[in-house]
Amino acid sequence: MKKKIIVFFICFVFLITSYEQEEIIVNNDRIINEVKEEPQKVNIIYKDSTINLDLEDYVVGVVACEMPASFKTEALKAMAVAARTFALYKIRTNKNYKLSTTTKDQCYISKSQMKKRWGKNYEKNYNKIKNAVEKTRNEYLTYNDKVIISFYFSISNGKTENCENVFSQKLDYLVSVDSSWDKDYSYKEKIIKIKEKEFLKKLNIKDEKINNIKIKRSKSGRAKYIIVNNKKFKGTVFRTKLSLRSTDINIDVSDGIVKIDTKGYGHGVGMSQYGANGMAKEGYKYDEILKHYYKGVEISV
Repeated sequence: MKKKIIVFFICFVFLITSYEQEEIIVNNDRIINEVKEEPQKVNIIYKDSTINLDLEDYVVGVVACEMPASFKTEALKAMAVAARTFALYKIRTNKNYKLSTTTKDQCYISKSQMKKRWGKNYEKNYNKIKNAVEKTRNEYLTYNDKVIISFYFSISNGKTENCENVFSQKLDYLVSVDSSWDKDYSYKEKIIKIKEKEFLKKLNIKDEKINNIKIKRSKSGRAKYIIVNNKKFKGTVFRTKLSLRSTDINIDVSDGIVKIDTKGYGHGVGMSQYGANGMAKEGYKYDEILKHYYKGVEISV
């Protein structure tokens, strides 16, 4: 009788243990049953309507809109993690937040827009981006165990910018770093010319002529402040008023014409997209790219 009880107990323990591990033996192969979590959802404002999407599908649309499909896969993977992180930061800060599909948050395009943009290359480009997103599924960036706000932009002037010089908030993971890879793309340098009177009008300065211009720069070479005829503008405000590509600004005035030269494209904080592609071309992996542009972060799942 004791032997029967012992055998029954051993069998019972074996069954319980097997159930807890959720293992199935099929043709001598071990398959682990994974409990599938419900996909994370996000609400986006798209064409004046609110749409509820799976986070991963949303990230595909963001990467397709924000970064050229011709970029290296490791750069696309870095972009996927940055885009996912940005979305998670927004919805964890406010669970009812609706993500804009404009530059207010992140650009996003649907499959139909991708088809229009890429034409015969749609399948190739879509699969490339979809694969980059899948390879980083659920990954996002954290600093001190908290999801970060993962700002990114097109291309720098050779360095990124400290967060506080643009968004008025100091964040230890968003500091100026080298982005010399951007030089390979000539910084997307742009020169515009504007009449002196029109220049003053855009700045709401009522003087007839420009008497003086002074530029105070950050360590990255961007304009922190620009003084025109003793009127002071924050570099970011000046950029907006003149519709400039960046705050790396040089100004020359001659014969009633103002010539403005800019280097880079975007606010300059966080990851440079062209810099990420430059790093990928040199063999850097997506996690190395992310940890270069976002200091002290970890990749969480």
